[in-house]
This record gives sequence, C-alpha cells and structure tokens, in this order.
Amino acid sequence: MVIPAQRPCIIVTHASVGSGHRSAAIAAAEALERLIAAGDERVPADTEVQVLDILDYGRIKFDGDKTASAFTGPTRPVYDITWRFTLTGRLLWGGGTSWARIMFKKFTEYVEERSPLAIVCTHITAANAAVGARMLTGQAFPIVCVPTDYEIEGWWPHKECDLFCVATEGMAETLRPRRVPERKMLITGIPVRGAAGVEYDRDAVRERLGLPQDKTVVLVMAGAHLPQPYVRFRATMDQTLPYLKGLSDMHFVFLPGRDEEYALHLRRSKDDMAIENMTVMGYVDDMPALMAVSDLAICKSGGLTVTECLCARLPMVLLGRSYGQEKVNTTLLTSLGASMHATTPRELLGTLRHLHTYPSSIKAMLVNGEALRRPNAAHDVASATFDLVSRDCSSRRHFAEFYWGGKPAHTR
Repeated sequence: MVIPAQRPCIIVTHASVGSGHRSAAIAAAEALERLIAAGDERVPADTEVQVLDILDYGRIKFDGDKTASAFTGPTRPVYDITWRFTLTGRLLWGGGTSWARIMFKKFTEYVEERSPLAIVCTHITAANAAVGARMLTGQAFPIVCVPTDYEIEGWWPHKECDLFCVATEGMAETLRPRRVPERKMLITGIPVRGAAGVEYDRDAVRERLGLPQDKTVVLVMAGAHLPQPYVRFRATMDQTLPYLKGLSDMHFVFLPGRDEEYALHLRRSKDDMAIENMTVMGYVDDMPALMAVSDLAICKSGGLTVTECLCARLPMVLLGRSYGQEKVNTTLLTSLGASMHATTPRELLGTLRHLHTYPSSIKAMLVNGEALRRPNAAHDVASATFDLVSRDCSSRRHFAEFYWGGKPAHTR
C-alpha cells in the first residue's frame, strides 16, 4: 500500500492559558491561509496551516485556564514579581532542549513527522517547545515568536528565535540589550481577528442592536472565557451601577459573555434601579461591529483586549489593579494618553463623570491611540513568516543556555 505524502504545513502554536494567546494564534493562522489562497509563491500552493495548543502535547496534563485563574487572587503580587523580574536583567535565557526533553516529547515527535515549513509561537511555552524540537530533530525551519502583550517576558528563548514580531519600538528596545540582532526583530503589532478592511454603517448597526444614535455608547467588557479574573472587575461595576443613570448622555452596554448567571444579575439590577441608559447583551457574535459603533470601553488591560480596542478605534478606561503583563499594558497606554485607568468605584465614577462632561477627552484618547494602532498585524506576521521559509535556520543542540546581556533598556 502506498502511503500518500503529507502536505507541507506551517504550525501556529499557543498555550491555552487564558484566551489571548489562542486568539492571536488564530488571527495569524487566518492571515497565513489568506496569503496561501491568494497564490503567494513563497510557499507551496497546497500548504496547510495547523493551530495547536502546546499543552495538548505535554507529558503532564494540566488545565492552563485553571492555572491562569490561580493568579487572580492573593497570589497576584507573586505572579507580578515573577513576570517582571525573572530573567529580565543581565542574566538571560537563551533557549535549549530542556523543555522539549522533559515535557514535550510528543510535540517533538510530531514535528519530526511533519517537518513544518515554519512554526509561529504566541506563548513562551510553545516557543521553547518549538526550539527544543528543532534541535532534537535536526531540522532547519524558522521559529517566529509573537508576544501578545506590550512588553517581553524573560523566558522567551531569545537566542534561538529567528524573528520576534513585537507590538512597539519599546519592545524592540527591550530585546536589543538581550543581544537579539536587529534583523531578528520586526514591529508588526499584535495579531487580532477582523482588525482591518471592514467598514460599518454606524447608524444601521446601532439601529439593528437597539442602541441610541444620540448618546455616547460605553461598552462594559465584563465577560470572558474565564470568569475568575473578572470577579473584582464585576464587583467594582456593581458598586458603580446606582450612579450610571446620572450620566444621561451615556448609554452603557454590558457584555457578560456566556455567563448567564451574571447576565441575569445585571438585568435584575437594571430593573430594580430603573437604569434606563443601560443594555445587557448576551453572547455577541459580531463583536467587531459592536466595537466599531461604540465610543468608549471599560475593560481589563489584557493584551488582546486592548489591541482589539485600539484596532477598532475604541478609547478605553482600564479598570482594576494590574499585575504582570497587564501592569505593563496599563502603564504604556496611560503614558501615551491612549486610555485612562481607574482602580476603585470612586475613581471609575469620577473618570466617567469627567468624560461625560468633557467628551473631547474621549476624542483625545482616540487620537493618541493611533500611535499603537496596527490593524494589519496578522498579515505582517504571516508575510514575515513566509519570508523566512526558504532560509536555513538550523541551530546547535544544547540542553539549556543562559547568557549575559547588556544593561536593560527598561527597568522593571
């Protein structure tokens, strides 16, 4: 029996620790598929794109979402210290086969079987597993790393990556003292789905969704795949609810996601308090359209969330204490004047009252956000990946490599 040859493939791998890494991976994969469908000659016409969760290939099975939720309570400061100060100074992590040997033998075997044209990684675990697999199999495919926040954590395999696709010049300034050469850095932005090329009729979409035409529409993005990180966010909004009807020129649209219990709580609160300028939506299938016709978002400072808002030209009020990568995101956005930040119900209400009285402040955030807006990020990541396909990206094998870098450009 003749076994048919396998199609050439590009692997896009993430880790299901929260939803952002997966969303970025899907956005990049869709962009790769669009280029292939358009007949891009840099890869074979029959190339397939696979999106893999690296945790599915681990020796030890664990729930990445539950692990992420473990850092939403009293342990958040511990996570903050770990993210901000581990291998971010002069002593740096280069990469090696350690993770692949210990944890991801199954992934290495799959890579050996498929011999991918390239691997795109949106999480550090995926990047390190890809680096190890390439060393152990002796293959020479390129590895493209796509951090999904606005700073770079210390465990990326700096020396073994062939390209870092980063969101800002500031992230490139972090990589330079880590001895990452200029040719291995590209400022693309963070890939998000549906970010470019679609225009919406503002009045028609608002009418379809039952939203007022003459008010500032404020999205309260209080739902996600994981409810645990939103416990404090929702508690703050609950304390703010009684005061919303005093902001008569604003209309608040609450998005509880698939959390029906929280949606019921919001609807009851709306009725009990007679808040007329409030809408509670169920799960929204067309979020890009809703974001495009809104004027302001109240949200957490996750990398994908804020990037989606930036691409939709939706100014933000970032709500809640931020730790780890979210702290960096908050600092960057507020320092550029692209968002405002509130931690407590009083601060949030004061911020909303200011924006209600001076709507020009919303327009100012919109203008300032253009400095970070990169709606073509997914396409740029995909095109840069294709550019590397024909290159020899082999590397020598080593179990683990630490190295001495330069003085960090940014203190943590």
